[in-house]
Order: sequence, then C-alpha cells, then structure tokens
Amino acid sequence: MISSIKNLESKENKGDFSPLIFMSKKKYSGIGGQAVLNGIMMRSRDEYSLAVRLDDGSIKVEKSKYEMLKDKYKILSFPFIRGIFAMVDSLILGTKTLSRSAELAVENEEIVETKFEKFLKEKFGKRGEDFLLGLITIVSFIVALMVFMLLPAGVGSLIRIFIKNRLIVSVAEGLFRIILFVLYIKLISFMPEINQTFMYHGSEHKCINCIESGLDLTVENVIKSSKEHKRCGTSFLVIVMMISIVFFMFIQIEDIKIKFLSRILLIPIVAAISYELLLFMGKFDNKFVDIISKPGMWMQGLTTKEPTEKQVEVAIRAVNEVFDWKKFIKDNFS
Repeated sequence: MISSIKNLESKENKGDFSPLIFMSKKKYSGIGGQAVLNGIMMRSRDEYSLAVRLDDGSIKVEKSKYEMLKDKYKILSFPFIRGIFAMVDSLILGTKTLSRSAELAVENEEIVETKFEKFLKEKFGKRGEDFLLGLITIVSFIVALMVFMLLPAGVGSLIRIFIKNRLIVSVAEGLFRIILFVLYIKLISFMPEINQTFMYHGSEHKCINCIESGLDLTVENVIKSSKEHKRCGTSFLVIVMMISIVFFMFIQIEDIKIKFLSRILLIPIVAAISYELLLFMGKFDNKFVDIISKPGMWMQGLTTKEPTEKQVEVAIRAVNEVFDWKKFIKDNFS
C-alpha cells in the first residue's frame, strides 16, 4: 500500500524553520490524502472524505472524522515525537479507508464472509471489525518490516564476510533495500488494479499542487498540475532508506540476532527524523529543497501515473468535502 502522509500535520500551516533563505512562494495547504480502490481519500484537520467511482459511473462520497493521536495527547505533537505517531495514524486511517473503498466497490455484489469474520461479527459486532482491521494493519507492517528492513540487514551481514569496510557494507545494504523497493513497485504495477491506484495517486497530488499554486480546482487546471509532490509518502520511504544508510554505517554489529533487533529498535528514530525532513520539504519551495527532494520525486515517477479526467473528478469531489480551497486561495494569493 502506497500511502501519502501529507495530511498528518494539517493543523500546522506555518513551517518550523524561519530563515529567509527558506521562504516559499508556494503555499502550504495542509491537505493530504491517499489513493484507494477506485478512488481517493482526502484529509484536512480532523475530517476526511472518501470518494469512490462505482460501477455505474456515479461517485460515492463519504465524510467522517478522525482524531489523531497527537491531538489527544499534546506531548505527541512535539517535533521528533510526532513523526512516530503520525506513521501510526497513517497506517490506521489508510487501512481503514482502503478497506471501506473495497466494500463500496462490491456493494451490490454478494459478499462471502469467512468463518473467522462471521465469528468476530457475531461475538463482538463493530469491535470485531475494528479488531480485524487492526490485525491486518499489524500483519502488513510486520511483513514490510521483514522484507525491507531485516532482509537487507541479512544481506549486509553476508557482504561483511567478504568486505570489512564499514562504509561499503552500509551503502551496499542501503542500495539493496532501495533496489528491492523499486523491484516491488515495478512488479505490482503490472496488476491492473494497482496501476489504476497509481493513477488515482497522481490525481491526488495534482489536486494538491493545483490548490497550493493558487489555481482554481477545475479538471483542466488539475490535469495541467504536477503529479509529484514533496510531502508524498513515497518520498518519506525514500528518506527513511537514505537516513538508515547513515545510521547503520555507525552501528555495525556482528551478532545477526542483535543486528536484527537494532534495526527494529531504530525504526522509530529513523522515522521521526525522516518525518521532520519530509515536513520541511513540503512547506518550502526553493533550490535547496529541490535538490534534497530529487530522490523522492524520482521514486514517485513509479508510484504515480497520469490520471484520466474521470479520476480527477473523483479527487476533486473528495477535496471539496473537507477543504475550502476558494478561501485558501483568496487568503494566500489575493
């Protein structure tokens, strides 16, 4: 699942960095979202909308609220702490809306429930559904952890048998992680459903870039806007991989079990730093930011595709439900 985490600082419309060198012409809207099955989820502050294109051609839109962990507990909103819990919020909300979009896609079809699903529904009702959703989220995270963190660590240990240079081993491990991620994206992109999701991902970015450039949110303007955005979740993953190279260069452990454990324990720290850097890049538009954003923007070339006008219409509907873009443009570009 490729999810955007642009929305996770939506209440903070001002950057955390104040030097004039970082002043931006592009305005930070705080809105963000995620591509789902046949549609888009958009989120602004504590509201989110889900817009899905149904089989009959109509657009189904649902609106709801989601209270982030950092809003419940003030301490979780502090820099270098918020990133960890923003990632948790992103996983929870992303899985929830993805699951709901799948339900809408087969709303008129007969759904065959498994015995386990029936048991949870009968015994726990709505709590059973929440438990199943949470279980899916946890399992997905563990699988991703095993593939993209522990497998490269194992490869690094094998390389260390032949090469003793710490820098070379760390870079090789990091490059293997990046190559693995690229291959994964390339392989799943051959699936029609995933390719369509990447197109909706592009429409999400185009809508946000259109608004933050001061243009009216019309299909024509959105189509002309860029399908890459600096605050994308794909960029976040790239930053995580790059920062992990630096971290793991200084943490060389021979014992494979302790090495795996260290990789797991360092994930929150790497994610926290990566999140602050991503937030910084999303709020400013200048040469320095352009340079450090290049790897993530390049990777988005794999996870975003040019959308159709019909897909853009779905994204616009999702935005209109939760964000007053006309007021935003009037306040920031008039």
